[in-house]
Amino acid sequence: MYGNKVSTFFLVTSICFSACNKKEKANGEKSALDNKNKIVLAYAAGWNSIIPEPDCLTHINFAFGHVNETFNGVKISNENRLRQIAQLKEQSPDLKICLSIGGWTSGRFSEMAADETCRKAFAADCKRVIDEFKIDGIDIDWEYPTSTAAGISATPDDTENFTLLMRDIRKSIGKDKLLTLATVADAKFIDFKRINDDIDFVNVMTYDVGRPPYHHSGLYRSEHSGRITTEEAMIAHIDSGVPPSKIVMGIPFYGHGTGEIPDFIDYKDIIKLTKFQKHWDDVAKVPYLTDSAGVFVCCYEDPRSIKYKCEYVLSKGLRGAMYWEYSADAPDGSLRTAVYNGIFQK
Repeated sequence: MYGNKVSTFFLVTSICFSACNKKEKANGEKSALDNKNKIVLAYAAGWNSIIPEPDCLTHINFAFGHVNETFNGVKISNENRLRQIAQLKEQSPDLKICLSIGGWTSGRFSEMAADETCRKAFAADCKRVIDEFKIDGIDIDWEYPTSTAAGISATPDDTENFTLLMRDIRKSIGKDKLLTLATVADAKFIDFKRINDDIDFVNVMTYDVGRPPYHHSGLYRSEHSGRITTEEAMIAHIDSGVPPSKIVMGIPFYGHGTGEIPDFIDYKDIIKLTKFQKHWDDVAKVPYLTDSAGVFVCCYEDPRSIKYKCEYVLSKGLRGAMYWEYSADAPDGSLRTAVYNGIFQK
């Protein structure tokens, strides 16, 4: 799909390096990696070949690892790709790289976390992964404790066992490594107050909350909002006990379509659509597409909507922004550049 892997890497690297640094030089800003407080994080999937450009990032989460079949360790999808991404630290020593364990339909968390022996063995294996691959930490993406919505096992004790799991991982990996988690937008399923001392920050998945004719990641509530807005998700996490300084806002690099447009469609493919009319929801601060009959057929993000989201992050004292997924961006890196410039603006 992406042609020759090496040539693609250097093409994307060149484009994004130029895009990210034009704004930086124009404003006299410091490199993102000089700022230790803010975060721009990309999830990089194990099933594609594009290598993220570190100049646009502070953190990369490799997706995914999984709980192994014996409930006592970590199984990694595409270990070679994780090693390739980990090598980025050689050119960007301040870049932080974590293994994200879980994802939608990734199971065996409930069984592992419920058994003390398995849970501690899993935590020890997290430390083994960090050391073996020379990475900076672990991101837990259990979707979701106590819920069977993703087709995985669950029990009412999952929330308590999740707390114990995070405590055991922190003890195993030490205080100098990162321990983070990905959470549902409305802050359900997790006792944030009890894990707060063990975690570094929370990646809030503020997307997939609606399908056309609703937005799936609108910033503010409008007539087209899904079940929760990004602003409401930030408030829900703060109300649940997450300090603003530990909240990282999620931004989707893909949209949802209906009719002729696929349910899941990358931004790089959305910008190729020519049969549809683009609109701007000035209340929700996001774009959308309609068909020739005026029907809302696609919800997504663009550089303009990302600018508003980043302004919100800064105005509320949040930690930063993350996005799923790096390879869904346009060839010119317009979305990731918008996130980088938005978070690190003067």
